[in-house]
Amino acid sequence: MRQIREFFHERNVLEVETPILSSAGNTDVNIESFTSESINRDFPKSYLRTSPEFPLKRLLCSGSGDIFELGKVFRKGETSKTHNVEFTMLEWYRIGFNYLQLMDEVNELLISLMQDFGLSEPQIQNLTFNQCFEDYLEINLSEISTTQLNQICRQHNYDGSELNRDEALDFLFSMQIQPRFPREKIINVTQFPASQAALSMINPEDNNTSLRFETYFNGYELANGYQELTDAVEQEKRFNLDNAKRKNAGWNEVRMDKNLLTAMQHGMPDCSGVALGVDRLLMLLLDRKQIDEVLSFHSKNA
Repeated sequence: MRQIREFFHERNVLEVETPILSSAGNTDVNIESFTSESINRDFPKSYLRTSPEFPLKRLLCSGSGDIFELGKVFRKGETSKTHNVEFTMLEWYRIGFNYLQLMDEVNELLISLMQDFGLSEPQIQNLTFNQCFEDYLEINLSEISTTQLNQICRQHNYDGSELNRDEALDFLFSMQIQPRFPREKIINVTQFPASQAALSMINPEDNNTSLRFETYFNGYELANGYQELTDAVEQEKRFNLDNAKRKNAGWNEVRMDKNLLTAMQHGMPDCSGVALGVDRLLMLLLDRKQIDEVLSFHSKNA
């Protein structure tokens, strides 16, 4: 924790704190929030944060400059040997950075921490999302149909209902590509499909891809970063699309963060941001196999 803070102090990135409990939640269909009693009489419930992203962006809109936060976040149902429902997240934003510049800074932080732990400096390899499928599965994503992707998923032991294209891509990436990444090497995956842009900008040079990256080490995802969307209208459209997907799946809709949208309407600076799981990073730095080996209290013992 001290070394992480020193890293940002040397770069004049301001440490901030944001609320853990909010009246708005994360609409992302892949993330489920814990809820609590209302903290605002106008709304029936509140949400434990799954990330400090929305209030951090409100600070950016108010002129904070470069900022980072190191703190606890909560994600319902995420318990495994590499997940805990309560975990420590590092999230930071750099004004004027594009996503590739921020990706380089993630690499610098990881290498710095690895050296602090007495590890040798790893090689770095950058791959596009499409390259991953070509290199590891010999699949050309521009030529393959969703039906064919489902057939390949079943060849790799998937036995559930029909998957949409993003679900099939996620299954193959997580089950067949990610585990094959070489050890002792930082792997950065860039240009995710536009349908998986989340809160990132669409690539202006290729509308089929987004300005997003993920960073992996020893087969584990460590960081997820974006060249941030700054358009409040597009942001609201994506929130509504998320809730429509939730409704279609029979899940609870999540109240979108109107305060964020208002702040973005007043102007969000061009920037890039990234979130990094600190507990999982520590697990890898100490060469541990399970996340509970680096936690004082795992959720099963809390």
